[in-house]
Amino acid sequence: MTKTTVRAQQPLLPLNQILAGDCIEMMNSLPEASIDLIFADPPYNLQLRGELHRPDNSKVDAVDDAWDQFGSFDHYDRFTRDWLAAARRILKPNGAIWVIGSYHNVFRLGAELQNQGYWILNDVVWRKSNPMPNFRGKRLTNAHETLIWASKGEGAKYTFNYEALKALNEGVQMRSDWVLPICTGNERLKDDAGDKAHPTQKPEALLHRIILGTTNPGDVVLDPFFGTGTTGAVAKMLGRDYIGIEREEAYRKVALKRLEKVRKFDKEALETTTSKRAEPRVPFGQLVERGMLRPGEELYSIGNRFKAKVRADGTLVGNDVKGSIHQVGAHLEGAPSCNGWTYWHFKREGKLVPIDLLRQQIRAELN
Repeated sequence: MTKTTVRAQQPLLPLNQILAGDCIEMMNSLPEASIDLIFADPPYNLQLRGELHRPDNSKVDAVDDAWDQFGSFDHYDRFTRDWLAAARRILKPNGAIWVIGSYHNVFRLGAELQNQGYWILNDVVWRKSNPMPNFRGKRLTNAHETLIWASKGEGAKYTFNYEALKALNEGVQMRSDWVLPICTGNERLKDDAGDKAHPTQKPEALLHRIILGTTNPGDVVLDPFFGTGTTGAVAKMLGRDYIGIEREEAYRKVALKRLEKVRKFDKEALETTTSKRAEPRVPFGQLVERGMLRPGEELYSIGNRFKAKVRADGTLVGNDVKGSIHQVGAHLEGAPSCNGWTYWHFKREGKLVPIDLLRQQIRAELN
């Protein structure tokens, strides 16, 4: 008698949808280890006491909604613990999370991230180029918010598109202080009454930088506090899938309307500058065994000052030194290190050609 094995079918992810309900319950309903990146903009727990007015006595449209009100720090900490635990369960082993907060809550968020085993990679200061002034004049103008970027655990191989962010920053390394404006003008969404649709709507520029730098096209980005859908809008534009969770019907309504208008960039526009570290590794010996370079063939340094011979095992010998293309180059230059791929050249038709050209030919075959 033949025994039949029945395997449980993996639940499908509700891609490119907004889930209505409590973020903890909704995340607990999703498959384990299924999400590439989480961006979370949780309640700030501002603890506002009374109304805030400008010098002309007009009322400030501050964050005084019910969803930002907690009875105590213990209440807020329990909430933080539970949603971060639910988030960690659904992250892939090499997934990551971004959380954003103000001085009211970001330190509590950071402590709980570490308590649960997340591994903090960076904190980023978002410096607002157009912050709201301090109307009472009793404190410094609060001109920034803090983001924390963390992997699921120590040693995780998280996504970081270093070269793409560098290109975005005009060829300079992206720093951890980002100067970006808050939402104003046409970007600030309004409700049917003409008021702000959401008091803490984040600018698309902020999410563009995060999603471009820490995900790849086709990845799944989840936002458990979806609001008016900035995360989903930017994810859709950049060719990522999104899942939003939002319990407030009014916000869901605005987000759905917004997302219907978003156009995904074409394939060519989605391509970004890739990190050389992310490209397939090609040993120098592979060039030799494939006959692209021959044992005994001579290689020449930059400026043609030194030369070395290729050996059958993919090492070089020159001036009584033997070793890898990097080791021999470093020894000849008297340097602590050397990138042999750009240092060594071979001759073709009387011209010097970098050996890196041969490596790129092999990489093109692998892609």
